[in-house]
Amino acid sequence: MNYNINPSAIERESMAIIERNVPALSELPVGERAIVKRIIHTTGDFNIAPLVQIHPRAVEAGLAALRNSCTILTDVNMVLAGLNRNKLAELNVNAGCRIGDPDIVAQAKQTGETRARAAMRSAGPLAGAIVVIGNAPTALFALCEMIEAGTAAPALVIGTPVGFVGALESKELLVTMNKVPYVSVLGTRGGSTIAASVVNALLYML
Repeated sequence: MNYNINPSAIERESMAIIERNVPALSELPVGERAIVKRIIHTTGDFNIAPLVQIHPRAVEAGLAALRNSCTILTDVNMVLAGLNRNKLAELNVNAGCRIGDPDIVAQAKQTGETRARAAMRSAGPLAGAIVVIGNAPTALFALCEMIEAGTAAPALVIGTPVGFVGALESKELLVTMNKVPYVSVLGTRGGSTIAASVVNALLYML
């Protein structure tokens, strides 16, 4: 069997297939189109496109933060693992996840909350940061509460937690609050790979 082994050619062909099968992409601004295409490419699912919600200032805010060598905070290590490390290094962007820190583990045991929520609540003001939540609805709920209270002010929230308990509701809260620029995928679908793909789409724009 003959098959393509060139990574650049495979990606170009994949993106062309996406554009042919989702003609509505042509109606989106260039930056938003790149994000949606990357999400479709990551999931292998054309039907996810209408679920993607992008704040009008999300692309601008994300690119500005990256150019300013922002901090990226992720809810789980799987999101962190999916980020393009070479691109982050070029921009002097520090990305991290605190879910496994001993103090966070101890705090979660004491309070009975998830480690992802404990890590988010301990993250500080997050001024100018990009917060990337791909797995834990409890982390997104906590972040929304912090934003609402005025104790956190990230430049961009990428909120795509997945699951049947709290995922849908946490994402609806994020987009209806409309307090900060965001990228989300409505409903129960989402995941760490989608969250990472959004960051990478922004990195590739630079």
